[in-house]
Amino acid sequence: MSEFSLTIATAAQMRALGRSLATVLRAGDLVLLSGGLGAGKTTLTKGIGDGLGVRGPITSPTFVIARVHPPVGSATATGERRPALVHADAYRLGSVLELDDLDLDTDTAASVTVVEWGGGLAEGLAADRVEITITPDEANAPVIGVNGDDRAGDPDDPTVDVPRMVRISTVGERWEGIKLPLASLANRL
Repeated sequence: MSEFSLTIATAAQMRALGRSLATVLRAGDLVLLSGGLGAGKTTLTKGIGDGLGVRGPITSPTFVIARVHPPVGSATATGERRPALVHADAYRLGSVLELDDLDLDTDTAASVTVVEWGGGLAEGLAADRVEITITPDEANAPVIGVNGDDRAGDPDDPTVDVPRMVRISTVGERWEGIKLPLASLANRL
């Protein structure tokens, strides 16, 4: 297991982080996202979708529980088959049995599966996974409005960028020896 943390200052940087993560994701990979409401889980998933080249729009699956985003085009420039993105939300699920009823595991072999609020429920979908926790880091940076002005504001206001601490852990043999490109972003974002 490897782990590192970085600070992401804006929604655009969160999306860039997702695009960067997508460069090492492949069919069969599971990504579990944890964090409060408005933490940036769906924004990160949008970046993953951008990087995988899937059809969108990617929106929060809270009310539909899970969405499948097929790839645009069947192969990459190198001829590799593109995986679909399964984007699920476990927030409304009360147990592992309810998650099992979604049959997400039938899609995991051919897809990258991202589960928001998946901690404690979705680990059984794959022994190998990436676990990402996003938390506000309000104490260490100013609140920045989307037009770039420094201002105090409500961290739940979608027009305000609040810096986030992002902790990324890899679990399982799949990730042994794989260098996440995200580590290099820690100093650039």
